[in-house]
Amino acid sequence: MEEKPDATATATATTVTNINDLPQDILIRILSFLPTLDTITTSLISTKWKPLWSLVPSLNFSYTHFPPYNNFSTTRQFFSEFIDRTLILKPQLPLKKFRLEFIYEDRYRYHVDSWVRYAIKNQVLELDLDFFIDKSFHIFEPEAKPNYDFPFSALRNSKVRVLKLCRCDLTLPANMESMNLWSMNEVYFDQVYMTDDTVLDLFKACPNIEVLKFEDCYGMENLRLCSEKLKRLDLSSFYTAERELHLELDCPNLVWLNIDCFEMGQFCVKNLSSLVEFHTFIVHGLEYYGQWCKVVKQLHQIAHIKHLVVQNWWLKLAPKDVFPKDFLLYNLKHLELQTGYTTYDLLGMAALLELCPNLETMHLDPLYKVVEDESLSEELLNKPINLFMPNLKEVRLKAFVPGQNQNQFSQFVSLLKKQGVVLEKIVLVSLYNGTSLPPVILRRRPPRAEVDEESSLHVEGSPER
Repeated sequence: MEEKPDATATATATTVTNINDLPQDILIRILSFLPTLDTITTSLISTKWKPLWSLVPSLNFSYTHFPPYNNFSTTRQFFSEFIDRTLILKPQLPLKKFRLEFIYEDRYRYHVDSWVRYAIKNQVLELDLDFFIDKSFHIFEPEAKPNYDFPFSALRNSKVRVLKLCRCDLTLPANMESMNLWSMNEVYFDQVYMTDDTVLDLFKACPNIEVLKFEDCYGMENLRLCSEKLKRLDLSSFYTAERELHLELDCPNLVWLNIDCFEMGQFCVKNLSSLVEFHTFIVHGLEYYGQWCKVVKQLHQIAHIKHLVVQNWWLKLAPKDVFPKDFLLYNLKHLELQTGYTTYDLLGMAALLELCPNLETMHLDPLYKVVEDESLSEELLNKPINLFMPNLKEVRLKAFVPGQNQNQFSQFVSLLKKQGVVLEKIVLVSLYNGTSLPPVILRRRPPRAEVDEESSLHVEGSPER
């Protein structure tokens, strides 16, 4: 029986011929994705559009999109005046989001404080302050400027659910438990000075944090994260010349963890019993191998994970000498591996696959090496490559990146065809000027007596859907 088209949908499709015909609430929704300067500019379109900018429940003051003047100082002055005028003219309505991009100077302290308090007073749900934006904005201002000192006490009893701070200092009140920030759910700190006590106080004030990201933060020595509410944790760019950071994780409900460019002294996992997905990336240079090893060794504490993202340094690790004899990642279904296709890489890949008997999908991305592979003994050079993948159904490869040996790559694809017992599909994604081209897909043909094992995968011309 043929389904008849919905009469209302047909009438709407027929009636709406241009954007002006859309209902006001939809137009406001569209405007909420634009920088506030562009939103205000739309008021010049017509009488209908004139009041809409003031009804948008978000404010996005983007220094990036603000027209530049003769010098940075003048641009900054006009930008701050624009924000002041906008907040005076805008009705006092609840805000979903307040985002500020600004190159901070101490002479704007009063202005920034007033903008932050305006957002909090209007019950903002997401507060996002970025005082770095991009390194290109700091090239012509080499002298270090004081960071904005974020008035954390202003958040007391607020409705903020998401807090994002970039290049700020924190001033925390003495009695953090009295802040009553029960609604705070996500915290993202980038280039923020934090001590061990600051982190402890943060969780006292915000006991319901579920998502936490620290990127390029500094000042900590023993980072101990103990939370029953935390579900996603991202720790990035913790390299420091002063001291190594000790990390301890006790988060029984954490399901997603990323440790990226993290220089640590000790890493202790107490309880990550709910962890499903684990990502790690350490710069692939010999001086950083010890850091990579400290992170990867913790896999025996989280052997229940289902999704792993890691680099191919596995030949050097020698898993059989590092993990318990019976160690296997039985639950691992999806592996994302950054790798090359030299003999060194393939032997490392084989060592990792031996730990993943139930792996179903594998994505291989290019590995950018700081140094060349270590030399291999004649025994290893002549050792046959056996990829243990009894349940692997799909492999996706990013192919032919600059500097990659195309012959090595082709030989690896041939190896996959021979050793994939139940392999159904190989997806080859080529890159051109940083853009992914439509993938080439090799699919397994239906079993036939006359088709030999090596040619059982054929090319499918159409892009993957």
